[in-house]
Amino acid sequence: MIRAALLLAAVLPLAAQPKLLINARLDTRSAAAGLEPQYRALLAAQPQPAWMGYGVPAVRSYGLGCDYVRDGFNTAGVVHLEPPDHAVILFRVEGGALDRIRTLSPDCEIDAGDVPVHWLTDVQPAQSVALLAALASQRDTYGNGAVAAIAVHADAAADAALARFVATDQPDWLRLRTVSLLGSARGRSGLELLKKLIAGDPNEALRERAVSAVAASREPESVDLLVSIARNDTHPRMRMQAISGLNRKKGRAVIGAITYAIENDSDVQVRRRAVSTLANLPDGEGIPLLIQVVKTTKDQDLRKQAMSSLGQSHDPRALAFFEDVLK
Repeated sequence: MIRAALLLAAVLPLAAQPKLLINARLDTRSAAAGLEPQYRALLAAQPQPAWMGYGVPAVRSYGLGCDYVRDGFNTAGVVHLEPPDHAVILFRVEGGALDRIRTLSPDCEIDAGDVPVHWLTDVQPAQSVALLAALASQRDTYGNGAVAAIAVHADAAADAALARFVATDQPDWLRLRTVSLLGSARGRSGLELLKKLIAGDPNEALRERAVSAVAASREPESVDLLVSIARNDTHPRMRMQAISGLNRKKGRAVIGAITYAIENDSDVQVRRRAVSTLANLPDGEGIPLLIQVVKTTKDQDLRKQAMSSLGQSHDPRALAFFEDVLK
């Protein structure tokens, strides 16, 4: 089996293939004449279950993985310290119809279950995006898989397609699904689109989702945007969402925005969310501020909440504070 996988690796183009593909009845075809005609021809010719797939350059801001790596810490598998620069797009077909779309790291071992696998070479990324975009409107079957696959493409066509998906004339499920991927997958272009949605979209649920997506962005400007929303947005739920997102960030600006909300926000739910966020800051960064809340706030409910969070933290600084209180 290992020898067969190594032989396969020698046959397929290195930059566009899964490195280990086993239990597959494989044939390789060129899509140089166009991806969609090749896809349609294979779709019509498959009464039995089969897979077709290809590789495309991928954005390196999005973590692709392998199922078996998640099964347990003691299971062998590839762990990417940096995201791979290619992705494998796979389509399952049966009875002449598309059944499922999957997006995987090219380093995954893929067991095809002894069914046909049609591997397509010479695939143009823009043509891949166009094909997936045509499939993305199918919510209950494979729409989510199509949107996720588009989001990993390192091609300007992907940004254009995702921008169309969040337009106000699109169904809410597609808009919300797309927004969730803009922060984690699309880098600066995704963040710029999220800014526009937060500033002016009429759908409040989508604006809240956009703030959550900003928290997943690795762009440095994402911190400033969350801080601005937490301090200045007129909607309490938006401020709450921004404060929650700040627990994934670090720095003085983060601490300042959370402290400002506790001391100055007019909405009690926002203040409570800010205290909860302090308890969840990485590396126990919020412990001194929780102690300060207990010492200084006049809001008895916030004091109780801060005391409870300190007790649950088991942090030595919290234990020392309780000892002083008891004395």
